[in-house]
Amino acid sequence: MIHQRIRPFNTKQTYPEQQLDNDLAQAVVARGRTVFLRGQCPQNLDDAKNIDSHDPVKQTHKVMQNIKQLIEECGGTMEHLVKVVVYITDVRHREAVYRTMGEYIKGVHPVSTGLVVQALARPEWLVEIDGTAVIPDEE
Repeated sequence: MIHQRIRPFNTKQTYPEQQLDNDLAQAVVARGRTVFLRGQCPQNLDDAKNIDSHDPVKQTHKVMQNIKQLIEECGGTMEHLVKVVVYITDVRHREAVYRTMGEYIKGVHPVSTGLVVQALARPEWLVEIDGTAVIPDEE
């Protein structure tokens, strides 16, 4: 692993009743160029148009695809992701959002914070995720 992950774990152990499979860590020690991502929503990066779906899974796929694309445009990979903050508008979407996010962070073990919020910038958005990546200087 590029960054030192302190106390890595999988949510299968911490939330067994929720059928989640996210590789996370309690802390990450990182060195390099820090990339702060704007909160990503279920819209296209090129034209800011919303995707045509009110499904939390489809929205989360788009959000995570945006995060991956932005990190790659900065010269990194998802392995450089060290922190995510997940905002959802309905706690009932938590499992779907986290299961979907887990597909993109398998083996990465970022630290994570999750919040249930009253609303996001647009009423049709169910999820927003911001992230921080650190690209090692030697890469």
